[in-house]
Amino acid sequence: MSSRSSRKVLAELLWAEKYRPRSLDEIVNQEEIVARLKRFVKEKNMPHLLFAGPPGTGKTTAAHALAHDMFGEDYRMYMLELNASDERGIDVIRSKVKEFARSRLPANIPFKIVLLDEADNMTSDAQQALRRLMEMYVAVTRFILIANYPSKIIEPIQSRCAVFRFTPLKKEDVISRLSWICKQEGVKCETDALEAIYEISEGDMRKAINVLQTAAALGEVSVSNVYKAVGLAHPKEVREMIRIALSGDFMGARDQLRRLMINYGLSGVDIVKQIHREIFGPNLDIPEKLRVEIADYLGEIQFRMVEGADEEIQLSALLARLVYMGKRGG
Repeated sequence: MSSRSSRKVLAELLWAEKYRPRSLDEIVNQEEIVARLKRFVKEKNMPHLLFAGPPGTGKTTAAHALAHDMFGEDYRMYMLELNASDERGIDVIRSKVKEFARSRLPANIPFKIVLLDEADNMTSDAQQALRRLMEMYVAVTRFILIANYPSKIIEPIQSRCAVFRFTPLKKEDVISRLSWICKQEGVKCETDALEAIYEISEGDMRKAINVLQTAAALGEVSVSNVYKAVGLAHPKEVREMIRIALSGDFMGARDQLRRLMINYGLSGVDIVKQIHREIFGPNLDIPEKLRVEIADYLGEIQFRMVEGADEEIQLSALLARLVYMGKRGG
């Protein structure tokens, strides 16, 4: 079996791929976008499209669902899909894309679709070549560009496209879908665990499903298994470290920090992100002024780490500052 075939088989085993919506009617949380796309299907016509928004919000799925509803089950015959993060140079635009875009159409197909995923990773030269193709072959080919960061798409291409902005999925939609998947797969899951998955995924449905699958491989989908699956510390332990530091016990807080880093294999940036999440969560009862001061200092510590500062020294400095804040009451 070729490596390409192996990758395809692996993809089919992943729940995120297995439970991807196949039609526009199955997409949730993007009602306005779906309504606009359905009009294109009804009219059998559409402009060039630019799908923008955070990862895991349904951009690629919406493109496939649109093509499926437009052309039927054999829609892949009339769609060229390229991942622009891999094939992003001008040679690909001049060869693969140009050859597909100008090829003849069957009589019953109004146009073909070129889907460029992660188009924001395309080089500037490739984007300049693409803008010309979008004009020359608009009669027989429509382009769908997908980008997490639409600002990286050059203005001439943006002006040629109808822009669709996708938003992170709502909590109830994510949890509802995860519960349905658990029933389909016969997996036992706790409601608190599904809420934890949502907090971790931050509205990214693909990430949420993959976390669910990884946690299910450990047995029952519980809160502890969810955090084990993603390699994060349990929030309760992070809150405990913050409380110990604010109580004035620097060495106790440092011991707790070491346990978190050793037991969960966390990096310094991971610790800072989890502390940031906890200080704005409902389970840490501290004054508003103290939250603001901690958030301000966390930003400074995170910047230092990203710039290459020693993690242990920076985290010790963070705990020391928390101790001082606790002693003077914020």
